[in-house]
Amino acid sequence: MRAATLGLGLGLAFGFGLGLPATGALAQGAVKQTFNDWQLRCETPAGAKAEQCALVQYVAAEDRPNLSLVVIVLKTADNRGTLLRVVAPLGVLLPSGLGLKVDQAEIGRTSFVRCLSTGCVAEVVMDDKLISQLKSGQQATFIVFQTPEEGVGIPLSLKGFKDGFDSLK
Repeated sequence: MRAATLGLGLGLAFGFGLGLPATGALAQGAVKQTFNDWQLRCETPAGAKAEQCALVQYVAAEDRPNLSLVVIVLKTADNRGTLLRVVAPLGVLLPSGLGLKVDQAEIGRTSFVRCLSTGCVAEVVMDDKLISQLKSGQQATFIVFQTPEEGVGIPLSLKGFKDGFDSLK
């Protein structure tokens, strides 16, 4: 993964996932449609003229139910790009960043850009290669670190991602 090239302000202007308590309550916005393991959630942010939608999935580490992630995919405000935003719980080791594998392929790591009271946010602008890998993959694994030596892989189903992604406006 590469670091986000758009300012965090753009990403934060669209609040999906940032108003979440650490318990993993539902992201803002009403569920418009479900694509297998993904939900399409939509809302009209204050001051916005149009409804904005995001593809959302909540996951927890199988052996650590208190270690959960919210994974959010949404179009940028100018509708020219797509963001992958991951909200991890407070307490993750920030310098180690967030890792990603799709099936068995190592994609890379990105930095956390900000921590809020609800969790720490990693965000990247998705390129065509990453979008293609996620659309054709079966499982993504996000890796968070609680110590420098201990990376915890949290599996995320990609079932329904392609159709959900294609429905984003």
